Amino acid sequence: MTAIVVRIGTIAEAVTVFAGISELDSGIDAEMIRLRLAHQPALILVAEYQQQLVGVKVGYALSEQVFYSWLGGVLACGRGLGIAQKLLEAQEAWVMAQSSYTMINVKSRNCFPAMVRLLFRNGYAIENMEKKGQLRDYRLGFTKQI
Repeated sequence: MTAIVVRIGTIAEAVTVFAGISELDSGIDAEMIRLRLAHQPALILVAEYQQQLVGVKVGYALSEQVFYSWLGGVLACGRGLGIAQKLLEAQEAWVMAQSSYTMINVKSRNCFPAMVRLLFRNGYAIENMEKKGQLRDYRLGFTKQI
């Protein structure tokens, strides 16, 4: 069985993975990520399976206490292998090792039920909801104390 490798990634690697995830909004480019991560502690994780990039998770500090898991995803060819779980665990481990954070925040949408289930399974709770567009597009704000 081929191991899943999660490691620190680059903006270019993140863009490569995001480009292959059809469910995500188009327009996620290097400049967008660079601007989002500028001037604050940030983390880019990538996952490899069979020596191919198949997943990504990007986050950054909202404050000294709150880390925001901004954007992530797994290519269709890598789903069902536990890659999203491994990325989440690696991100949480990194955040916990950074002494000042007490909370991780993340947003998802009703149209991503696998992500919502993943967050619930890992102890995240819904903190708020933003009605935007159709019901399936409502934003769900999750938080987890660490």
